[in-house]
Amino acid sequence: MKDKIIAFFADVYKEMSKVTWPKRDELQDSTVLVLVVCLIIAAFVYFVDTIVSQALKGIF
Repeated sequence: MKDKIIAFFADVYKEMSKVTWPKRDELQDSTVLVLVVCLIIAAFVYFVDTIVSQALKGIF
């Protein structure tokens, strides 16, 4: 069991050395993009919820 755990962490170390990490400006650009998309989706869900709520109030 101990050998499997050691082998696992050795494999993790090997794979992590292959990772290409983003540069700081790429990371900032991606973060801004994710935040903007989240805000757009939140606004869309808010407006759809508002419209559906008003429609249901009109029906009932």
